[in-house]
Amino acid sequence: MGTATAAPSEQWTALHDGPQPYADVHIDWDVPIRMSDGVMLKANVYRPVDASGAVEQQPLPTIVNLTPYTKLLSNLVDSAMATPDLQPMVLGLLSRMNLSGTPISGFGDLLHALDGGTVQTVLGIDRSLIRSGYTLVVADVRGTGFSQGTWDTLGTREQLDTREVIEWAAAQRWSTGKVGMSGGSYAGITQLRAAENAPGPLKAIFPVEPGSDLMRDVVAPGGGIGTTFLPLWLSNVNQTKLIPDVRSMLNGTFDWRWFHDRMADPATNYDLLTQALLTPTLDQVPQTLAAALDHDSDFRQAILGHPERITVPTFVYGGWHDIFANSATTLFNAIPLPANQKQLLVGDTYHANPGAGTGAPGGPARLEVLQRVWFDKWLKDIDHGIGEFGPVTVWEQGGGWRTLGQFPQADTTHRRVYLSATPSGTAESGYDGSLSATKPDEPRTLTVSPGFANACSRDTAQGAAGMTAVLDMCAKDSRIAEHDALTFTGTPVTEPTVISGPINLHLNTIHEATDGYWAVTVNDVAPEGTSTVLSTGQLTASMRAVDEAKSTRSSNGDYTAPYNPITLDSMLPVVPGKPVALDIAVIPIQAVLRPGHRLRVDVFAGNSPKALPFRPLLNNTELKPQSLQLDPAEPSFVNLPTSRPLG
Repeated sequence: MGTATAAPSEQWTALHDGPQPYADVHIDWDVPIRMSDGVMLKANVYRPVDASGAVEQQPLPTIVNLTPYTKLLSNLVDSAMATPDLQPMVLGLLSRMNLSGTPISGFGDLLHALDGGTVQTVLGIDRSLIRSGYTLVVADVRGTGFSQGTWDTLGTREQLDTREVIEWAAAQRWSTGKVGMSGGSYAGITQLRAAENAPGPLKAIFPVEPGSDLMRDVVAPGGGIGTTFLPLWLSNVNQTKLIPDVRSMLNGTFDWRWFHDRMADPATNYDLLTQALLTPTLDQVPQTLAAALDHDSDFRQAILGHPERITVPTFVYGGWHDIFANSATTLFNAIPLPANQKQLLVGDTYHANPGAGTGAPGGPARLEVLQRVWFDKWLKDIDHGIGEFGPVTVWEQGGGWRTLGQFPQADTTHRRVYLSATPSGTAESGYDGSLSATKPDEPRTLTVSPGFANACSRDTAQGAAGMTAVLDMCAKDSRIAEHDALTFTGTPVTEPTVISGPINLHLNTIHEATDGYWAVTVNDVAPEGTSTVLSTGQLTASMRAVDEAKSTRSSNGDYTAPYNPITLDSMLPVVPGKPVALDIAVIPIQAVLRPGHRLRVDVFAGNSPKALPFRPLLNNTELKPQSLQLDPAEPSFVNLPTSRPLG
């Protein structure tokens, strides 16, 4: 356990950025790949070219990337970056750009994704990797891009397509039969699904910001629909899939089946989102929405991963504030492979800036560099020492890069920290309470109402994939949002105190209506008052049921990660005026409170625009005030994994 070492990173970077065996890259455009049901997928195949201009004819290891965002987009970005001297110029400008200390340092954080490997690993086209001796296949997922069919979002047919594309690539004359997979976000999820039922040729994957349990990541964690991210995402896929192949229109080879398939399903999943947001009552829930709230439905099974089934070497990159942050550490721990066959790298990033902070002095190498040494190890049997890396490398919030032998950190213990009505004197909030190692002395009831201040928050920035993180006054400081919150702040720590692992917030609540919606954050408060969100959680009161078999508890018997089924048949009643105990799962973190800093817990009656309850449940809340009971007999507390007790 220690800081991330720089020496291997420098050597690997020189390997990736230095001279390569091949001079250039050849592209075969829109290669048809026929699936077993007759649907034709389209792929671009990238192959290395030698100094004489000849395309390499000898078999090479092959990387497969399947994207729903149209390979046309990947190609446009790749073409721009392949312009002579453009990429070095852009990276040079970024290296000299330092917005630290300005009100928009978050904008710099987003831009630095470009020099952290986002283009090469998320979009999947790394020309340096290809020129080192790999073939790359970038294919449009069924029903997207130029591929035929209708979009079967992570469904059984789409997963079979992935398997068939891998087997097709392995069987080509230019392939050695060894296949790896690359790509980020949806393409990262596709990799995990493939590795859970790995075809023989698949030897390694490198998913960037993948999700695994999508219901609890972004679809509706705690019963709160991702109202910021989901509309943006669905619009992106559904609009780009309608872009036609103009070249085929001009040369008379236009694919009319593609056209008919698009007309048959022009707006995939919009019906579900619309029903979730507009259905007024539970007795009017239509079939599509009912299926989304049924654990055994095809929809729910499609968006639920099984990392415990993964059998091929896996390198996962995640971000603490990514929309899939809930899955990153959880899926890594579930993968049943030895440490030398799985790696976890987590940055202080959102969904829009993976890799930001890598490649800097003292930190891990850029993502595309790590991807190169990972694939060399498992597809070429060339070991550059990747076994010396990790296995867990994290940006410790409040500190810097750390290398751990496991996650959570081994020397942390879950302990109760109680919420108290005693004023801390540190917050200008809806109510300024405190945190204590002991239960409160007397009962108190505090009330919080829904508001709009959370629009200026890191929670909203997370839900927007980081797009609103440009304003530090919102994304890096919660004091504006806290005007609508109950805040509970501890005393300053006197020694560095590490927080590592999942967190549970146990609240005893009372509602004035037949439902309620709660959002919470865990914050690091600096001596000058800046309140920085470390992690977040949310829960609809009627969806508070916990599946004990899928939940975890600490040695003190309290939940560390309660698992809510989020189904219609598991809903529990909320009786106005009657106490309701809630256990709210907070996304696992790695952070350090430095001397003089304090821990703070913020409690909100909502977190719009990031999320909203399903409309019937939102209507049941009537947007009425919600109350929190602080009672020594039934205390509210946070179960916190720390390296030392908090006073």
